[in-house]
Amino acid sequence: GGGLLLLEPLFWYNDVRRAVFFMMTKNADKKREQMLMFCMDDMVPQNHMLRLIDKAIDWNFIYDLVEEKYCPDNGRPSMDPVMLIKIPFIQYLYGIKSMRQTMKEIEVNVAYRWFLGLDMMDPVPHFSTFGKNYTRRFKDTNLFEQIFSRILEECMKYKLVDTDQIFVDSTHVKACANSKKMRKRVAHEQALWYEDELKKEIEQDRLVHGKKPLKDKNDYQPPASGGNGSENLEASEEIPSGVKTQKSSITDPESGWFRKGEHKHVFAYAVETACDQHGWILGYSVHPGNEHDSRTFKALYEKVKAFDPSMIIADAGYRTPAIARRLLLDGIEPLFPYKRPMTKEGYFRKHDYVYDEYYDCYICPENQVLSYSTTNRDGYREYKSRGYICCNCPQKSKCTESKDHVKLVTQHVWERYIEKAEDIRHTLGNKEIYQKRKETIERIFGTAKEHHGFRYTQYIGKARIEMKAGLTFACMNLKKLAKILVMRNRKLLSFIYRIEFLLNKINAREKWCLA
Repeated sequence: GGGLLLLEPLFWYNDVRRAVFFMMTKNADKKREQMLMFCMDDMVPQNHMLRLIDKAIDWNFIYDLVEEKYCPDNGRPSMDPVMLIKIPFIQYLYGIKSMRQTMKEIEVNVAYRWFLGLDMMDPVPHFSTFGKNYTRRFKDTNLFEQIFSRILEECMKYKLVDTDQIFVDSTHVKACANSKKMRKRVAHEQALWYEDELKKEIEQDRLVHGKKPLKDKNDYQPPASGGNGSENLEASEEIPSGVKTQKSSITDPESGWFRKGEHKHVFAYAVETACDQHGWILGYSVHPGNEHDSRTFKALYEKVKAFDPSMIIADAGYRTPAIARRLLLDGIEPLFPYKRPMTKEGYFRKHDYVYDEYYDCYICPENQVLSYSTTNRDGYREYKSRGYICCNCPQKSKCTESKDHVKLVTQHVWERYIEKAEDIRHTLGNKEIYQKRKETIERIFGTAKEHHGFRYTQYIGKARIEMKAGLTFACMNLKKLAKILVMRNRKLLSFIYRIEFLLNKINAREKWCLA
């Protein structure tokens, strides 16, 4: 009897341990060539994600968006446009790394075939089909942004989106470019979206202080040897000294050289994104990776402004006087975090110099006056001390390192808007609102990179990255919508079952009372 305890597997039946023996069955190859009749719909589980997504939205809206791209009465029959869009949708939904691999997965995955409307015998399109259609039909169009907007509208119909508070941030997507294959080109300064307004403010401020208007800035760049202009200078191999340059990829010139820390130096794209407090993605914009968030903010802001938010929450990269002014003038409260001053250790910080609004000057810790000097082209008022007094100051080592012993303190002409933003930051409850960033916009970026292949791209060019961003964010919104609708249906069914149970119980009691 003791030998039976060594046999596997062992089960419990009616509190008695018994040994169960199995015979070896060899029928692995018997069913490979069997001919069966089955329904494709029965092969996909009812709780499969693609089935839930297909129920959440009517895909026929794509026909209306692409109708102008097809000839109504001439030419060969085309692939179904809905199936054509669903193919990259599957790729981004499951984070498949390439279109070639996506087609291989569709060949063997019954759920993918069901989602595309293919049966088991239909051939799968070639992996280059979508790329060719994109180049010939969808390039230079906003089709994918329209698809994203349409899916967002479906989410808003169910009253799930709350646009009262909008969170804004950007993430970088590694470009399909070798970091070692680059060339230097002339760095052209990016135009500011608020340049005209700032120039008027500077002229008015200088006029108030009795200063002459600034002369027009000369942006002329000297041509290279043998060149005829700045365009030849950019393409030349030798760039004269004194000309500011930047790194440009040979593979993908539209990407930008992105540097973060000591190790992360790659060509990348910056994807600015906005979402609400529940994590619904409201808009996006794509820019080269070397452009600052504050300079590219307007493209995304023009999209989210239509939602009429009361507050926009952004990180320290957006804490600029221009952005604070734009939001406050539009009746939107900006919520920025605390930004540490960029002062060397051991030196006085800017708040140690007290501003006297009546006399328009600063007072240093030694009670000396820093008088107004000028307003520069960047929109900063310059306040300078007197060198012959500061040279004998006992606090000079903590104040300035200039050779003439002159301390310079600057103040932006739109500084009052930053001060208003600081007051908003200190408002009771706004600290908790800012903490929601890690639950909303940062979680979106983490999910997109971890599960939807958003960490890098194999496409070249800004337009292709915009397509990838639009479809990725669309599938994330739709995936979330599908799950919420399933939960609502379950709660509704549970409520109906409870009502039926109570009605049956009441009827049974009435019958018992009558009896």
